This record gives sequence, structure tokens and C-alpha cells, in this order.
Amino acid sequence: MDSADVGRTAHRARYRRIVAFAAREFIKIWWFELVLPKFWLSSISERTRGPRMLRFARRFHTLAVELGGLMIKVGQFMSSRLDVLPPEITDELAGLQDEVPAVPYSAIKKLAEAELGVPLDRAFAWVDENALAAASLGQVHRARLSELDAADTGLLDVVVKVQRPGIDEIVAVDLAALRRVGGWLRRVRIVSDRVDAPALVEEFAQTSLEEIDYLHEAANGERFRDAFADNPRVDTPEIVWERTTRRVLTLSDVTAIKINDTAALRRAGIDPSEVADAFAEVMFDQVFTHGFVHADPHPGNIFVTPTPGTDRGWKFTFVDFGMMAEVPASLRGGLRTLLIAVTARDSKGLVAAAQEIGVLLPTADTVELERALSALFARFGGMGFAELAKVDPRDFKDFADEFGDMVRSLPLQLPENMLLLIRAVSLTSGMCSALDPSFNVWDAAEPYAGRLLRDESGNLMQDFARQAMATANTTMGLPQRIDDVITRIDDGTVSIDTSRLERRLDSLIRIGRRAVAAVLFAGLVVGGALLLEPNPGLGTTLIAVSALPLLYAVFSGAGKR
Repeated sequence: MDSADVGRTAHRARYRRIVAFAAREFIKIWWFELVLPKFWLSSISERTRGPRMLRFARRFHTLAVELGGLMIKVGQFMSSRLDVLPPEITDELAGLQDEVPAVPYSAIKKLAEAELGVPLDRAFAWVDENALAAASLGQVHRARLSELDAADTGLLDVVVKVQRPGIDEIVAVDLAALRRVGGWLRRVRIVSDRVDAPALVEEFAQTSLEEIDYLHEAANGERFRDAFADNPRVDTPEIVWERTTRRVLTLSDVTAIKINDTAALRRAGIDPSEVADAFAEVMFDQVFTHGFVHADPHPGNIFVTPTPGTDRGWKFTFVDFGMMAEVPASLRGGLRTLLIAVTARDSKGLVAAAQEIGVLLPTADTVELERALSALFARFGGMGFAELAKVDPRDFKDFADEFGDMVRSLPLQLPENMLLLIRAVSLTSGMCSALDPSFNVWDAAEPYAGRLLRDESGNLMQDFARQAMATANTTMGLPQRIDDVITRIDDGTVSIDTSRLERRLDSLIRIGRRAVAAVLFAGLVVGGALLLEPNPGLGTTLIAVSALPLLYAVFSGAGKR
């Protein structure tokens, strides 16, 4: 059996393993959630639901780590689906990372040389055979440019990101399996009522295919760099286009202090709590100002780079732009409204914003939701994570259970472009809390919301001013126009064309007559049919006479047409 046959066999086994795992879990769901309640055993289903969900999450965690590929990405996305999945699943998968071993350097070298078209010792002066980082889709090695490339680019030390060999085929197999599972989910009502599973799979597929296209990632990096070109707090690596292809990406080496390395930050004289506040603001800028968001802001993708002599003394350096979230203007407006409502503790405004964004369907009964949000703001509004940790667990659990059950009963959905955005927000929140245990998202959001509110007010005033100017121009010209009309009336030069109106009236009259004829025909036919048995003569006469209104209804107006 040659290598191609071995590969096909491995791919079929991978596909079957994913589909079989999903099938087993569907059978369990069908048995506990659909069959047992029909036999009045719903108490068993409810009592075992939490442990069952936790066991499922742990089994999937094991499957994802063993298979790698897109399965790890699936687990990471599942951990952000708080709107669909219970906390037992999202909590267990929240820590799922790219826990995969590095590919041997010989395989990486072979693929890179095939992509670049030259031996690596000619493309680079030096390449570190030990991987700097290994992930499910690719891995990174440090390198140094040749003298010629260094002279052309002004760079010397770089990092080379190379796809894992065969990842294209693995992604195709995983997506085929996921599409099969998505088709099954579409037939499960408790899932289909809340999310369009096939559409979600396609959105995930698009994101995954873009993530393994390094030319696309390089273009994203340059766009992100241009967006923050005037912001000294944010930097990105430079792209070495001469050594970049769809499967190989070469960047300037910007390795610095990992954003979550609080000990290293303090040694460099950088306050982690200041980093947390600045990071939240930078992410706010991405969402509300630029509409282009780094959707994978985990610690390995963000460095804090010391910059002695500058005002702040350090800056953020973002890397890995394979996963980006687009925030269109329409969605951005709804998110601004949402942020302003949250910081103002406005439950009614928050519900309205959720409907504007499309998360909450317009048909939802929002009375209970507004009441619950008001109670949430009154009880926990303004608290940071450190303060929430001091709340009586029983109090917090009772409220969370009641609020969570009520929210999950609502007709919620996830609009397009929100999947990656939710992931970015979730990772940002966790990062800031890790940097500063007393981090309070309210303190970070309120100043930004105030700025947005001022901007919205400024835009409103500009719109009002433009409308006022337009109205003033129209008003100033109105007396002259009225005078011109009066003069034409006095001169007898005003004419009114009513021919079109007359034609439309004639048409309406004909339609009305034909409708009356049709009703008369139906009445005569029904009446004649009912009289056929008690009075055959009269019944037959009525049916015969009904032909007259029928003919009128069918042929009236034929000549006009």
C-alpha cells in the first residue's frame, strides 16, 4: 500500500471517528431528552443532565486533543457559545488549547522548500530546528534572513510560520464530518429553534479556510497595521513578502513579554493593572472604531514590548491575524447602543439593543427579561470580578440559575459576524481579569461609553444641522414658488392632466364589476347544487343561469386589454 492509500485510509478513519462520536452523543440525547419524558420519566433526564453534559465535554476534549486539526478549533468555538450550550460544556472546553506535539523539522523543511522553490539554506541564513510554537494548523520557527533579503527589507531576525504537512486534507475531512453533523442538528428541534447549525458550520468553514491561507493572514496583518498606524500603543510585525506564500509566512521577530507574564511585566517596571485597562480600551477601539477585530487574543498572540523614552514606556504587539472578526457598520451601531445601555444599567435599552443587533428576535416576550435585567443590575451592577467572588455562592447560584433558565427559554439567535466577536470578547475579559484580579469591566466600559455617547450626540447635531439647512433653503425659496404658481393660475396657463387618474378609475370599476359577477356565479352554483335533490327544476335553472355572470367575469374587459 503506497503513501497515498495510507493517507486515504487514515482520512476515512478520522471521518468515521468524528461522525461516530457525534452519533453516539445524539443517541444519548434522543434517549434522555425525548424518549424518557414520553414515559413520564423526565425527572431522570433533568436529574442527570448536568453530569451527562460534563461527561460529554470531557470526552470531546479528549477527542479534540487526540485528533488535532479543526477539532480543537471546534472545542474553542463551542466554549464561546453561551447562548446555546449549557455551562457544563462551555466551562470544560474554555481551557482547550492547541495541545499537539510539534511536527519533525524534516517534514517542515520539505514543505517550506517546496513552497518557496529554493532550499532553506538559500532562503534563510539560519533556521532554528526547534519549534518556537506548535499549533493544530501550523508551527513557528525562528530564522535569520540572508544578507540580500536583509538589505532589501531592513530586517534580520524573523519568524517563519509553516503549515503542518497535510493540513489541507485534514481540514477538508473535518469539514465534511462537521457538515454531516450539522445536517443532523438541523433535525433536532431543541437545537434548530435556537441556531441554524448548517449555516454555523459554513461560517466556521469559511473562517478555517481563511486561517490556513497565509496570504490572507498577511493581508489581514497589514490592514490591522494601517488601522492603528496613528496609535503608538499598538504595533504589528512586518511582512516579508519575498518569503511568504499560501503555506509559509515570514514575519519580523517581535517576540517580547507575553501579556499574561505578570512577573516579567513587573521586572520591566510595567504595572499589569495598567496593561489590563489599556488592553480593554484597545479592544474597544477595534470593535467600535475600526470594525476589524483580532478574534484570537490569547496570551501567545499578544506581547507587551518595552519602549524606553516614550510617554507610556511600552506598547502592545499583536501577532497571528488568521482569525479576524469583521464588524459591519450596521452591527457596530447596535453594539454601541448595547454598550451605552449596559453602562447606564438601562434594562429596556439593553433589550432594544439586543433586538437591533438581531440576537433577540422581535417576537420575544421581553417583559420578564427586562425585569430580570433590572434585578441583575440592582444586585450585581458595577461589581468587578474580585467583588463578585465575595458574593455568597448560594445567592449567586440561585440568581444565576433563575436568570440562565429564563434567558435560555428566549428565542435567541447568533447573527452572522458575531461568532468570532464573542470569542474575542470572552478572551479579552479573561485576559484582563488574569492581569488584574480587581479588574472591573464597568470602570473600563463607562469612559468609553461616555465617549461614544458624545460622538453619537455630535453626529446627531450634525444631522440636525444638515436637515435644518435643507429646510431653511426650501423655506426661503417657497414664497417665490407660490408666487409663480399664483401668477400662472391668473394667466390661465396651469393645466392639470387627469387622463391617467380617469384610466385608473375605469380599471377599478371594471375590477369591481367582475368581482361582483364572480361572487354571483358562486352563489348561483352553490344554491343550484343544494336544490337539485328537493327541486331539480329550480336547481338546474340556477346552475344554467350561473353561466352568465361567469362569462362576464371571464371576458369583461378583454377588449380593453
